[in-house]
Amino acid sequence: MSGPVNAEGTRAGEEGSPSELYPATAWVDRVGTVQLWSVEAEALLGYTAKEVCGTPAVELLATRGDREAALAGLARSEAGQRWDGVLGLRHRDGHEGRVALRVRPVTDREGRAGWSVSAGDAGRIERADVDRAMMRAVFQQYPAPIAITDDESRYRLLNGAAERAVSHPGSEFIGRHVGADTSHVDSGAIDRVLRQVRETGEPVLGLPVHGSPQSGSDRDRMWSLSAFRLTDPTDRPLGTCQTYVDITDGYRAERHLELLTKAGAGIGATLDVARTAQELADVLVPALGDVAWVALSEAVLEGDEPPKMLGPGQWHLRRIGVAPPGDDWPAGLPAVGVAPSALPDHPLLRRIGQGETVLLPDRDSVIAAAEGHSELAPLFVPEHGHSAIAAPLFARGLVLGTVVVWRTLRPGSFGQEDADLLTEIASRAALGVDNARRYTREHRAAVALQQRLLPAATTDTPAAETVGFYVPAGGGAEIGGDWYDVIALPSFRVALVAGDVTGHGLPATATMGRLRTAVDTLADLELDPDELLTHLDDLVHQLQTEAPHQGDTIGASCLYAVYDPVTCQCTLASAGHPPPLVIRPDGTVDSVEISPGPLLGVGGLPFEATTFDLEPGSIVAVYTKGVIYRDDHDPDAGLRRLTDRLARFAGPGRGLDGAGRELLRSLGDAPARDDMALLLARTRAIDPGNTATWEFPADASVVAAARRAAAGRLAAWGLDEVSFITELVVSELVTNAVRYAGGPIGMRLIRGDVLVCEVNDPSNTQPRLRRARWSDEGGRGLFLIAQLTTRWGSRYTRSGKTIWTEQPLTADFDLLDVPP
Repeated sequence: MSGPVNAEGTRAGEEGSPSELYPATAWVDRVGTVQLWSVEAEALLGYTAKEVCGTPAVELLATRGDREAALAGLARSEAGQRWDGVLGLRHRDGHEGRVALRVRPVTDREGRAGWSVSAGDAGRIERADVDRAMMRAVFQQYPAPIAITDDESRYRLLNGAAERAVSHPGSEFIGRHVGADTSHVDSGAIDRVLRQVRETGEPVLGLPVHGSPQSGSDRDRMWSLSAFRLTDPTDRPLGTCQTYVDITDGYRAERHLELLTKAGAGIGATLDVARTAQELADVLVPALGDVAWVALSEAVLEGDEPPKMLGPGQWHLRRIGVAPPGDDWPAGLPAVGVAPSALPDHPLLRRIGQGETVLLPDRDSVIAAAEGHSELAPLFVPEHGHSAIAAPLFARGLVLGTVVVWRTLRPGSFGQEDADLLTEIASRAALGVDNARRYTREHRAAVALQQRLLPAATTDTPAAETVGFYVPAGGGAEIGGDWYDVIALPSFRVALVAGDVTGHGLPATATMGRLRTAVDTLADLELDPDELLTHLDDLVHQLQTEAPHQGDTIGASCLYAVYDPVTCQCTLASAGHPPPLVIRPDGTVDSVEISPGPLLGVGGLPFEATTFDLEPGSIVAVYTKGVIYRDDHDPDAGLRRLTDRLARFAGPGRGLDGAGRELLRSLGDAPARDDMALLLARTRAIDPGNTATWEFPADASVVAAARRAAAGRLAAWGLDEVSFITELVVSELVTNAVRYAGGPIGMRLIRGDVLVCEVNDPSNTQPRLRRARWSDEGGRGLFLIAQLTTRWGSRYTRSGKTIWTEQPLTADFDLLDVPP
């Protein structure tokens, strides 16, 4: 039986088949006699050359059909044709074996004609042929690109998938070096990988390389490259094999997830509108595009809601965040913060204003979008910009602004996936911008409230020149309950106050306002510092009873100090507050030794007053704990630091405002973790020549003496024009003291920017102003005093009380104006 190996009839014997498959050879002469017989032929059929040579070749054929097929083949061969076939041959041991033959006509050197016969086991050859066909089919039909290079990295074979995905259209790859710029993939990376594989023999698996298909708008692709070395049976290198797997979808999904994660972690953590916008721009470049900007409504920057889109010219957007920043920003585009102009009624702007993301995938769409609005191109189209996405910052039903991303350098265009990604990022960023906007609005309102609650930063009184500073925690991001105050008291005295309410935010600010108001009210009663803190402690207890319903814990520290410029003494008490520092006129700095009481709200423990002398020109520094509590959490180290800086910045001849600013600036660049309140007061003294003091017994005759003494002193001061009114005041006050309080009776006149008259007596009964009826013989004294003076009042002392009055240094009203 004979026949071809496959349908083509000659595939099994075509040129180029491995010689190992046809090892046996023989030469048959013109008449069909075997003349040569190889050792391989002896191994194939078992006959030795001696047994076969000289015998007809047809005797080796097993059947008649085989003989006829052989004779027909020889006849074709005589006509100059090759003949290949499979015949049954007899083995020496008697069995029949199927042998594949290749018969070629030959002529030896002597001119004798014959046939060269090569033979091999037909079963083995058929299996090898099937294997070769299957391998060829696998190589050609494998859906992923496969490329084979020789040992010099020249392309030898590419399957169909590789030709479509890797090579340029019309490129001839066979014989070209992999480093030649003929591929869509990164040729340089492939060359390095193949050289490494060829030199080390170690395969490379799953190496990501950039690439792109032959056509289409989406040209950015990613391939997973694997390469291994090809060797022959002797381990001699033959070349390398590369396989490519398209991992674009997974790569993009991973990159998008990374970008979303980065956006979620890096946008909106600061509650600052401008910084949030810049964070969004920084996330998008270069991860998504080459140029990006974030434009916000001007109202958003102020913390307000943006205006509704009512028509053209209603949307004023200011570019706040741009990328790349600095010198890398395209020169033709408006810079950050440039005042915006009214935008026209453009279709794209209307779509964005309605919350839609707009995709311009190519240059043609960009040109079409700008048609009819050429004035917009310099504002919105960067040089070489060929593809763009614009998405609204849409949050809680409000369009806060837009984010625009352009591609100018990279050739790939934006696709719908990119637009969807930007929409999601913009949606998340919009919430961050809106949170920052709302925080800005609330913070602005809270800061305005706190500024209204704090006193004037500077005061100038006969007792002291003062300057106050307040720095919110977090560099202005958090308001709190720290406060300072300067309260002008009668008789030219001044009260210096510093306090710190626990907590931050509006609750702490509101509590601070209530406590400051309470201190102002209690100061009007002219209580001693320790007694004032006791009353303030009671108020905090009352606030604590309200706190459970409000969810807050109320507590505070407070320092209350009263400086008297006549005696040059300062009396103070502390409720858990740091002690003040005093900078003497010679530049030395000391901490006042005090006995601090408990925090306000603790209750059950007394407050102790401390009195010390102050030289005129001394600077008293009262402050809250935020000034000394820094990152080291060491108040002693903070107090030493403050002392050193006060000695450096607040020495003799230095202005208080400049000293305070330098001091706070020197405490560190990082935002403070707690509020800082600082009050600096440079003390003054009333000249002893501007005071006069007398003491009288409790006798009605002393009233005239008191009037004469006052008139004489006013004459010496050159205040004759107010002498008459002062004599009336002295007469009424001394008369009341003699009549109702007893002696001794003290009187003091103090000249400053006003004239102060004080009368003290041993009684603890407070005077009371009332309107006398027409039939009453008395009761008009205090009423008359109230009409003749600017203000009057009374305060308790340790030995009784003091009634004081203030009147201008000039007589600016007529007695006829006084009501009867």
